[in-house]
Amino acid sequence: MTSSQFDCQYCTVSLLGKKYVLKDDNLYCISCYDRIFSNYCEQCKEPIESDSKDLCYKNRHWHEGCFRCNKCHHSLVEKPFVAKDERLLCTDCYSNECSSKCFHCKRTIMPGSRKMEFKGNYWHETCFVCEHCRQPIGTKPLISKESASNYCVPCFEKEFAHYCNFCKKVITSGGITFRDQIWHKECFLCSGCRKELYEEAFMSKDDFPFCLDCYNHLYAKKCAACNKPITGLRGAKFICFQDRQWHSECFNCGKCSVSLVGEGFLTQNMEILCRKCGGSGADTDA
Repeated sequence: MTSSQFDCQYCTVSLLGKKYVLKDDNLYCISCYDRIFSNYCEQCKEPIESDSKDLCYKNRHWHEGCFRCNKCHHSLVEKPFVAKDERLLCTDCYSNECSSKCFHCKRTIMPGSRKMEFKGNYWHETCFVCEHCRQPIGTKPLISKESASNYCVPCFEKEFAHYCNFCKKVITSGGITFRDQIWHKECFLCSGCRKELYEEAFMSKDDFPFCLDCYNHLYAKKCAACNKPITGLRGAKFICFQDRQWHSECFNCGKCSVSLVGEGFLTQNMEILCRKCGGSGADTDA
C-alpha cells in the first residue's frame, strides 16, 4: 500500500501512525468517521463516537451509559427490559405500571405468570379460591355471591342454595317466590296451559298459578253487561248484586246508560235502571 492509499477517504489526511477506522474497504480518520457515520443517541441526542459502545434496539441507538429504564433510570445493559409506547422499562417498572393487580392480594401479577379473570377482575391463580373451602377454583364452575365472594358449586349449594319447588334442583341465581315457595323462572308455569309465567301477569286459584287466559276461562266471573271475565287484576273494581257481577265501568242504567256506581238504582226483570228511567213498575233495590 502506497502512502497515498493510506490517507483518509474523506479528508485525505495521512493516517500513518494514527488511529483509523476501516469501513467498506475504505479508511477514515477518527474525526471524519465519527462525523459521517456515527449514530445519535436516543437519550442524550449526542453522536455515539467510534470509541463508545453503540447499543441498538429496533433501529434506535444509545450510549452504554444512556441505556436506562425510562422510569427508575437503572441501567438496562445486559438486563431484560420491555418496550412500551416508545419507552424502555425494566421488568420491575413494567410490572408495577402495566401489569394487572390481583383483586385479592392487590399485588402485581407478573408477566408470564398465570392469572385468572372473572367479571373484569384478575387474580393470581393461587388467590382465586372458593370463599368457603379455600381450594383453588381454576377453570371449574363457580358461583359469585355479594361482594365478589366466589364459591365452588358444591360449597355454594351446601351453604346457600334454595331448591326449586317444581324440579327440586338448585336455584343458583334469580328465581320467583310464590306462596313462600321458590321456582326457577323457567319452572314457574301456568297450571292450565303450562306456559312460562315469568314477567307475565297471573292469578292464583287454590294456591295454583294460572295465566290470565286460563284463569278467565276456568274460574273468572263474567260481567252481566259485557259478558267478559272479571278478574279484579291490579285492583280493578267490580260490583256484585244478587249473584250477578259487573265491571264498574259496565254498571250502567239499561236505558240511558248513565253510570250507577255509588248511585241508587232500580231493577226491572233482569235490567238495572236509574231512578229516573225506572219510574213506576220497577222494584227499588238501592
